[in-house]
Amino acid sequence: MKKKWKYYLLFSLFCPSLLMAQTETDSVAPMKTHELDDVTVVSRRQGTRRVSGAVNGQLITRDELFKAACCNLGESFVTNPSVDVNYSDATTGAKQIKLLGLAGTYVQMLTENMPNFRGAAMPYALGYVPGPWMKSIQVSKGCSSVKNGYESITGQINVQYLQPEDEQGLTVNLFGNTQGRVEANIDGNYHFNKHLSTELLGHYENEWGDHDSNHDGLIDQPKVRQWHLQNRWAYMGDRYIMHAGAGIMKEKRNGGQTKHHDNRYRIGMETDRYEAYMKHAFILNKETGGNIALMASASQHELDASYGHKRYDVRQKNAYMSLIYETNIDGHHNLSSGISLNHDHLAQHLYNHTEPSVGAPLPKEIETTPGAYVQYTFNEGTWLTLMAGIRVDHSSVYGTFWTPRMHLKYSPSDLFSLRLSAGKGYRTVHALAENNFLLTSGRSLIIDDQLKQEEAWNYGVSTAWNIPLFSKTLRLNAEYYYTHFMEQTLIDYDENPLELYIRNKEGKSYSHTLQIDASYELFKGMTLLAAYRRNFVKAVYGGQLREKPLNSRYKALLSASYKTPLGLWQADVTCQLNGGGRMPEPYTTGSGELSWSRSFGAYAVLNAQVTRWFRHFSVYVGGENLTNFRQKHPIIGAADPWAKTFEPTMIWGPVMGAMFYAGIRVNIGRL
Repeated sequence: MKKKWKYYLLFSLFCPSLLMAQTETDSVAPMKTHELDDVTVVSRRQGTRRVSGAVNGQLITRDELFKAACCNLGESFVTNPSVDVNYSDATTGAKQIKLLGLAGTYVQMLTENMPNFRGAAMPYALGYVPGPWMKSIQVSKGCSSVKNGYESITGQINVQYLQPEDEQGLTVNLFGNTQGRVEANIDGNYHFNKHLSTELLGHYENEWGDHDSNHDGLIDQPKVRQWHLQNRWAYMGDRYIMHAGAGIMKEKRNGGQTKHHDNRYRIGMETDRYEAYMKHAFILNKETGGNIALMASASQHELDASYGHKRYDVRQKNAYMSLIYETNIDGHHNLSSGISLNHDHLAQHLYNHTEPSVGAPLPKEIETTPGAYVQYTFNEGTWLTLMAGIRVDHSSVYGTFWTPRMHLKYSPSDLFSLRLSAGKGYRTVHALAENNFLLTSGRSLIIDDQLKQEEAWNYGVSTAWNIPLFSKTLRLNAEYYYTHFMEQTLIDYDENPLELYIRNKEGKSYSHTLQIDASYELFKGMTLLAAYRRNFVKAVYGGQLREKPLNSRYKALLSASYKTPLGLWQADVTCQLNGGGRMPEPYTTGSGELSWSRSFGAYAVLNAQVTRWFRHFSVYVGGENLTNFRQKHPIIGAADPWAKTFEPTMIWGPVMGAMFYAGIRVNIGRL
């Protein structure tokens, strides 16, 4: 019985909600007295909480992820006021993150603090990380640490997977929804001894429905079939720690016109992805925290895609390595330094079956970038933290460049904290690989021959207040970020209705973002979150400084979460109000009418979920987009997808209506 109690107490560190259900169940059993060797006191934590360091960030835990279906990374930000996830087009299912009012290309994607999902993987990467695999997500705003490279311009999103050294056991997650999607996920780890452990992660999904709710003749979202496996290992020694693993993913996407069309317009995409990583940490001095860490990863991403008469194939290989040394000089000073190497190799082919002459392989995109950094952190108790770093990198394409970054946190009391940040970021553009969904458009796609390396400064200020109110704490946050681009690559919809341009910016380009949010525990178990964000994003299009098209001007969010005192039931409701914005410049049709409106209006989206917790499993049911709002005409020229006027990439709102789902999470227990 002692072992049983130790198991549940230790497991509760990773899943407190299951412990609550366990406590409820045991409370109705006859009382017995047991002598315990160790006791761990556990309290309920916030699902999303602020990171304590100098960087303005949030840690999204599994408690927060369990508030929605969270089938993958792209569906994990439903209750988050800072991150938006939108479809990039209405035919391939490509999604992108938006942070600080800008596209996800300016967010550095990390998995366990290593850069990942670059280039060709970017348009669909949000579907490559199954939700049940994630232990937490860390969102950092603005320029982040120089440790992970030079690419973070508006922030970082770091995914932490379940770990082999976590409590040994096996869990299964099954999911289905009314749009014809089913999923099965499994994660299990086994401890060979106190040092060595392994883990297996498995995922399968199948979405088979032909949904055409607006009756335009095209499937609203593609049919997706994916399976994904990862095997991970950990060695936890006294002075040496190792993590390593490998994974494989295969996915098929099929979309386009429904089956009853004669000359059917089809979209087909097949993706094979292979990746491996290793991390080694050597602890040199436990007293000073001195350690050396070696991290390395490699991936190969293969995409074979067809969009009507067009065919696009890409093979991308990426290798990354970093060697880091860190030490605490004393109680106030920390020093981190390191070297890194990143290598990208892209081989691409673009064919057009109606124009055989356009079948030559595209020039290979090869870049090797070694770099080095040094970062200093000063801590004066809990009230002052200063982090300043600089790195130098040398690109085989763009030459040598410097990346300075600075973060300051001032917290004179537990009631108030102030953060300031300033820094630079760079990004290499792989125009076609990162935007291959644009090939679904009937327009001619024209890409500048000499795209420059993107370069931007980011400045931020944020405040956090913990205000005692009626024996509870009102948590209030306000922040402002300004991103100024020195060089930027823009997608221009405005110049010509029959052409799409990917080109270097000409003139100003910037983003101002202001956000305020507040959370309060109304009564025990009931928490409210309210937020409002205003975006001012502009760039020069056709010689005029204009709003960036297809971008909502504001977002308001209200979220309520209630958990019963004994933790058996949980209910979560989130309502989002997305503000209107500018549409690309329309053209005049033969009948004298505009091809589409010059702007789009505000719309609301409502999501809800109810969860019932049991001792070894939980059952959840819910719905998304319960307001049933859909963009009325997500595809321009849907009647003739072979025409130059066919345009499915001007998406600003939901393309699918209300969806209901149900699932079960089962903790099978110790292997």
